[in-house]
Amino acid sequence: MRILHTMLRVGDLDRSLRFYCEVLGMRLLRRNDYPGGRFTLAFVGYGSEEDTAVLELTHNWDTERYQLGDGFGHVALSVDDIYRQCDELRAKGAKIVREPGPMKHGSTEIAWSRPLTLRVISTLPVMPASPSPRATPPGFFAASPGFRRSPRRTASARR
Repeated sequence: MRILHTMLRVGDLDRSLRFYCEVLGMRLLRRNDYPGGRFTLAFVGYGSEEDTAVLELTHNWDTERYQLGDGFGHVALSVDDIYRQCDELRAKGAKIVREPGPMKHGSTEIAWSRPLTLRVISTLPVMPASPSPRATPPGFFAASPGFRRSPRRTASARR
């Protein structure tokens, strides 16, 4: 058993596809219109649906926008350098609403961006699996002994 996809409802499919594909670098894997149901499904991701979980963007033709609601959390993405990634996202028009840094009550470095679709996305640094189960803190990604945490940098030091 494995996760196939996560479905997100979007009010403007073209704008959402530009964000996920052009800003975040995902690929449009497939897109199907369903005129009888008045909706379109678009699947985006970093790899094929056979190999990795993807996002399903659902556009109901008669709905212009959705409320975020209190049940939706976030979509987490893993990146090599969270500071560089936030700079690149900003340059492509994304709004960073929480600058990169350690999460509260932990050491995992996170950042939050608010894309044009009004969904919240967090980015986490790549953390390879730990070779030792006892070295894995509960509820967190594990880091191998070779993992190097990105040094904390101020905005002025990154430029």
